Amino acid sequence: MIIDGMGDRPLKELGYKTPLEAAKTPNMDKMAKMGINGIMDPIKPGIRAGSDTSHISILGYDPYQVYTGRGPFEAAGVGVDVMPGDIAFRCNFSTADANGTITDRRAGRIRNGTEEIAKTINSMDIDENVEIIFKESTGHRAVLVLRGNGLSDNVSDADPKHEGKPPKEVLPLDNTEEAKKTADVLNRFIEESYNMLKDHPVNLKRIEKGKNPANIIIPRGAGAVPHVQPFGEKYGLKAACIAETGLIKGIGKIAGMDLVDIDGATGGVDTNIENIKKGIMETASKDYEFMLINIDGADEAGHDGEMDDKVKFIEKVDDVVGEMMQIDDLYFILTADHSTPISVMDHTGDPVPIVIKGPEVRVDDVEEFNERAATKGGLCRIRGRNLMDILMDLMNKSTKFGA
Repeated sequence: MIIDGMGDRPLKELGYKTPLEAAKTPNMDKMAKMGINGIMDPIKPGIRAGSDTSHISILGYDPYQVYTGRGPFEAAGVGVDVMPGDIAFRCNFSTADANGTITDRRAGRIRNGTEEIAKTINSMDIDENVEIIFKESTGHRAVLVLRGNGLSDNVSDADPKHEGKPPKEVLPLDNTEEAKKTADVLNRFIEESYNMLKDHPVNLKRIEKGKNPANIIIPRGAGAVPHVQPFGEKYGLKAACIAETGLIKGIGKIAGMDLVDIDGATGGVDTNIENIKKGIMETASKDYEFMLINIDGADEAGHDGEMDDKVKFIEKVDDVVGEMMQIDDLYFILTADHSTPISVMDHTGDPVPIVIKGPEVRVDDVEEFNERAATKGGLCRIRGRNLMDILMDLMNKSTKFGA
């Protein structure tokens, strides 16, 4: 179970505790007492891991070999059948003013109406030799796939990263005609998206209600579809993936895991925790040998700088942890994919806490689950890529190295 962005830094407002330290987490603390604890660098010390690269690493793949960009995973996760040669992008529904300045990168955390907007975008015709495939994901997220000959994923992002700036001009990152063509298509796509969406019925209704319109599409994370050894083939385990966002679902899908959809899972602090809990327990009762679970709200709160929301969300997740601890005879690993400190409002390279509970683990003396208490645990400090090896060894499914 990966609580996305749960790691943090001490905050003065919390008496120099982290949100995880300040939250009331009796079940996580109980798990710490029953398990072996440590801290984990998702990639390696000091590296600011993305949710995609960290999950790839935690699943035992080398992100420096497998990762081609965020787009292909996001596209696969929302149900687009990506093909060799496709160039995929992760996108934001965003808000721009009449001067083209981005005033809200997430369009007011839009939740409804994105399907209608996506239908409009799919009618766009920029280049007769390039097919545009656009699909909404959860919330403000979406995916764009460009399909056609002579395209390249070696192009820059359009995301300005901060409000108050226009979309960045997409640039070719090499001198090939393919990269130049792709950059040109993307720049025209962004401009045309605003023209098509500024007076869209969904946006006019949002404006009437005082909400930010989703009137421009900002692509980022270009990538070609990677070749990945299926998880089941790599480890001999039948696996399921329960995740809220298209990105993590896509990682599970490309790795060959069965996807479990959860109704009401938004990827935000407003997600339906009860449905997630129910979905986890139902999946655990089936014949899967491995489950990858990602719960995302703490990361959203971190990115938004909402300290109280992060504390409260961690407390909600603690209830899910308590439910899972009722299941006997399994190895339960609880950790995060990266830190998203409230003070930074972005990912950092700070290590995250981790605990493993299960048969015959060497229980240590740690009594609380948080960033600092975990440093005293028996796992010490590991990297994400070590985790599956540790798990396979605990399950007595690893092979001996040497005589």
